[in-house]
Amino acid sequence: MPRRTATMLASTLMLIALLCAGVFIPVPYAEMSPGPTVNTLGEHGGEPVLQIAGHKTYPTDGHLNMTTVRVTSADYRMNLVEAVYGWLAHDTKVVPHDTLYPNGKTEEESTQENAEEFSQSQESAKVAALKELDIPVKSWVIVSTVVKDAPAEGRLHAGDVIKAVDGKPVKEPSDVADLVTEHKPGEDVVFTIVPAKEQAAAEKQKRTATKTEKVTITTRTSDDAGEKRAVVGISAGTDHTFPFDVDIKLADVGGPSAGLMFALGIYDKLTPGSLTGGEFVAGTGTIDDDGKVGPIGGIEMKTVGARDKGAEYFLTPADNCAAAAKDTPDGLTLVKVGTIDDALDALKDIRAGDTADLPACTSS
Repeated sequence: MPRRTATMLASTLMLIALLCAGVFIPVPYAEMSPGPTVNTLGEHGGEPVLQIAGHKTYPTDGHLNMTTVRVTSADYRMNLVEAVYGWLAHDTKVVPHDTLYPNGKTEEESTQENAEEFSQSQESAKVAALKELDIPVKSWVIVSTVVKDAPAEGRLHAGDVIKAVDGKPVKEPSDVADLVTEHKPGEDVVFTIVPAKEQAAAEKQKRTATKTEKVTITTRTSDDAGEKRAVVGISAGTDHTFPFDVDIKLADVGGPSAGLMFALGIYDKLTPGSLTGGEFVAGTGTIDDDGKVGPIGGIEMKTVGARDKGAEYFLTPADNCAAAAKDTPDGLTLVKVGTIDDALDALKDIRAGDTADLPACTSS
């Protein structure tokens, strides 16, 4: 065999071997890509995304699309060829596996966490929208979760309303931790609660729950790094009673990032006139009860997905602006927002056609 032919054959065989190895060698990465975008003013799966009963609503038009990111599952093991392809592709992003699934988090755990965050984002979106409209919402502090094998397990339960700690009234979730950590590990702390069952019964009967119980729990030392403190093993959250029904019907979506767009959709349905002026607006961002917009993950994938769907404007959390602006899809205007008020102001300009002075995202 001529020397040149042998060299070419050896090179070809080497290339084939490398490609085969790339297919079978797993790498510790995961992939993110644009997921579905859904118009919060429209329908999904044959029914309205936002359903409001017990209060006057108004016709809407245009789009207020929430956006999502599709990710590979926790147990999926990407190979080297897939990783290289993902790095080179414009509409995907390859990230370390631990970025999406830290500390060995399973698919089931991730799905549950996303479902809880999605549920909380819906509650905050309702509160933020109604507050913006000066519609009163009743709120109280509850036991959100109880840590397994913690001192509070079996003593406190998710949904219990925390009225006081050591006789001191609780007004915010942060009050609970502040009052517990006034103790030294091993000391007793007394919770005054309305049991979850009593609270649920009162809400169903549209009355104020009055039955309270006192629960004494012995604190233990925290497990986290840093200064040791007293804990009982719960996290506190906020629950609400709304003056009318606001339901968000959207299955197979998780995480907190649709909060802003849900809040805007609710606001639009409860106010006369069109919030968008018929324009196609998409966006993302968490939202808290006071209407503050927070950052999310996968912003680059969400802008691509929004533009592919037809969006011309994208409401972007201020803390995500720099990343989004580095690779903005052609034809999409990024609008920087930090609160629901910012978003409403931007939408006012968009529907009026005064877009020259919209707060823009920059890459620096």
